[in-house]
Amino acid sequence: MNLRNIAIIAHVDHGKTTLVDAILRQTGVFRDNEQVDERVLDSNALEKERGITILAKNISVMYGDHKINIVDTPGHADFGGEVERVLRMVDGALLVVDAVEGPMPQTRFVLQKALEHDLRILLIVNKIDRPFAEPDRVVDEVFDLLVTLGAKDEQLDFPVYYCSALQGVASSELDDLVSETASILPILDGIIHGIPAPFVAEGPLQMAVTNLDYDDYVGRIGVGRVRAGLLRSGQDVLVTSVTNPGGRREKIGQLYTFAGLKRASVKEVQPGDIAAFSGVDSVQIGETVNELENPIPLPAMHVDEPTLAMIFRVNDGPFGGEEGRYVTSRQLGERLYREMNTNVALQVSDTDSTDAFRVCGRGELHLGVLIENMRREGYEFCVSKPQPVLRRGDQGVEEPLESLIVDIPKDSLGPVMELVGSRKGEVQTMQQLNGDQLRVIFRVPARGLIAFSSIFLTETKGFGIMHHTFSHYGPWSGDIPTRSTGSLVAWEEGEATASALENIEKRGVLFVTPGTRVYAGMVIGESSRPEDLEVNAAKKKHVSNVRAAGSDDLVKLTPPRQLSLEQALGFLADDEYLEVTPKSLRIRKAVLDRSARERLKKKA
Repeated sequence: MNLRNIAIIAHVDHGKTTLVDAILRQTGVFRDNEQVDERVLDSNALEKERGITILAKNISVMYGDHKINIVDTPGHADFGGEVERVLRMVDGALLVVDAVEGPMPQTRFVLQKALEHDLRILLIVNKIDRPFAEPDRVVDEVFDLLVTLGAKDEQLDFPVYYCSALQGVASSELDDLVSETASILPILDGIIHGIPAPFVAEGPLQMAVTNLDYDDYVGRIGVGRVRAGLLRSGQDVLVTSVTNPGGRREKIGQLYTFAGLKRASVKEVQPGDIAAFSGVDSVQIGETVNELENPIPLPAMHVDEPTLAMIFRVNDGPFGGEEGRYVTSRQLGERLYREMNTNVALQVSDTDSTDAFRVCGRGELHLGVLIENMRREGYEFCVSKPQPVLRRGDQGVEEPLESLIVDIPKDSLGPVMELVGSRKGEVQTMQQLNGDQLRVIFRVPARGLIAFSSIFLTETKGFGIMHHTFSHYGPWSGDIPTRSTGSLVAWEEGEATASALENIEKRGVLFVTPGTRVYAGMVIGESSRPEDLEVNAAKKKHVSNVRAAGSDDLVKLTPPRQLSLEQALGFLADDEYLEVTPKSLRIRKAVLDRSARERLKKKA
């Protein structure tokens, strides 16, 4: 069988997953009358809600006498760990670039990773039907980017296909896109002729495990590419690694290859093909499957270091354990360490407290997705404000810096410059786009972008578009003013009353409604002043011959601010936690007792 292994790489929202949909439809994976969701590979609930790819997916299609294994990868740099590991399985990459936007920050990131793995590139200029599309400019910009990244001569000689993934058409010539016979299939011809067949090493069995899956019936499933030798169902093997070259003896259970969207059970897998196997419940990403007599571990996988850290700890508040199924430190620790098995860009470590764990990730979105997934699984815990992962370098203390690119209307330039400048950002380049749009690239400390997106959208009246990716470590930029306001902190437990909230909302913005249960130390709003304000949200009116018991029903309150998970993380002060449960998000003080907080403040 003729094989091709490719990855689809792109900046977020440039159309990778939509392109895969078109390929699946036109190669007969779906029946003509079959009802299929849009972006069928974004099967995770969070992926569908957010409209982004989070987890890499394996599929394959048959085209003539060729089997083409395709891996759809995330476009967001926070999930770069997914990109890094799947590129080890492939020999080429389809680089998808928007015909209007051109190369963007994540384009540079994923392309750099592809070049590091010496992959051949096939350029897809997508969304050719958008207004203001400039395909020739985009091709030139991609060429310049490849030169900047140090591409080899053969990588610079890349084929180009113009495409509208939404319409399911592609061609190497722009004029052919409007013909009645236009289809997506020219891209598959380009893969067969432009991407080399997999290199097959001589020698005994070698298969690097680059991904993990799970099945309720067969348990953990290892996924990877067979580099050499044959892998057989029921075979006794050695699972080795660089740190354990002697390996451990295991037995392969079921063996699969990919057929369309599904796994197909097979007896053996040829070298060069991407396979999956069950039966080895202890298998980890980065390990190698070898023959019993020939332990030859493949090199370890390198993944970029995390840039943001948070503390995950047991919820010890008054309402702790009421809404979650998994609430103990043992359950929390097991879940976090288990996440490291599949989430290779994540780092988890113990702290001085047995109830708290330090979790480091690639960015706010990376950590936010983990928190949301755990919440939906029934976990209840507290998290601290995200902090940058610092290191000691030649210039003293260094912090992670991000490359921030914004597309904004001209009249928003002043407010955005002021906003980014207050977060220690510096302008790198500025260019005029179509109409009155500007593109500005900043260099900003990673901590300066925490909770930045919602403020940015407000400043640009919803018309701004922003993306950011890790740039490098640089000298510490100094203190960044975050919140200029304090918190409204409840001082006793009870139910918030309308009459109490009516008085409190004169002093800030509320997060709660009448009837909400509150406790001492819980943050119920944002103060209009820089300092925290202790308030009694559960205070009741005294009933008298003047005041009726139902007088609260006549109180008119401003609707409270509903904070999303990202907004709540951005709101946190250094002395606050976010209490996360399957049903609620509550901001609270790390020290709940009012007197204890006052003593700590005096000491400070």
